[in-house]
Amino acid sequence: MVQSFINARTLTPADMRNPKLAAEIAKQLRRFHQVEIPGSKEPQLWNDVSKFFEKASSLKFDEIEKQSMYETISFKEVQKEIVELKELAGHLNAPVVFSHNDLLSGNIMVNDEQEKLYLIDFEYGSYNYRGYDIGNHFSEYAGYDCDYSLYPNKDEQNHFFRHYLRPDKPEEVSDQDLEVLYVEANTFMLASHLFWALWALIQVSLLRAMCFNIKKQEYLTFIFCCL
Repeated sequence: MVQSFINARTLTPADMRNPKLAAEIAKQLRRFHQVEIPGSKEPQLWNDVSKFFEKASSLKFDEIEKQSMYETISFKEVQKEIVELKELAGHLNAPVVFSHNDLLSGNIMVNDEQEKLYLIDFEYGSYNYRGYDIGNHFSEYAGYDCDYSLYPNKDEQNHFFRHYLRPDKPEEVSDQDLEVLYVEANTFMLASHLFWALWALIQVSLLRAMCFNIKKQEYLTFIFCCL
């Protein structure tokens, strides 16, 4: 189903490092977070992680090799990490906003001539923690190859935070406000790794054997990058 046509190109992971584009993404994300959606405003992160953990920890694979790989995952350790991270994140009092939850490069488009940027694909949208949406976005700097040496450094993150917090006067954001958002985003970034690793395990179990060489190995690589 085609809903609309956007005359623009999707970003690459490298594009997100461009300071001008990073600033515009931050501004757009701030506006997105200000949207009010009817219904429950309960953050969905830990509910989803709990559901994914329950499914992911009880899978069975027909392929011996994949079952062997699966059995190397210590779900007892994963559960411990979830509990500890949830407790840690609870001390941050992170704002709950309507979040995109999947802001990778492929879900951002730009018309270079008009210098207009679009956020697209809202199927994962829900109320969630502000820091999760930002931290998850930063994780996507690693690209599909999961090269986390590309994760934004503190200066790059502060550039993003300044334009997120004060789009009109980014230079006036205080050091204290920058540090608060830095801790928040990088704590919830860890939660995004848990979320997508569990999600990817479930996807592997759902893929048909005929798709294995194309997709299943990609998901397995992604899982072990995240865990």
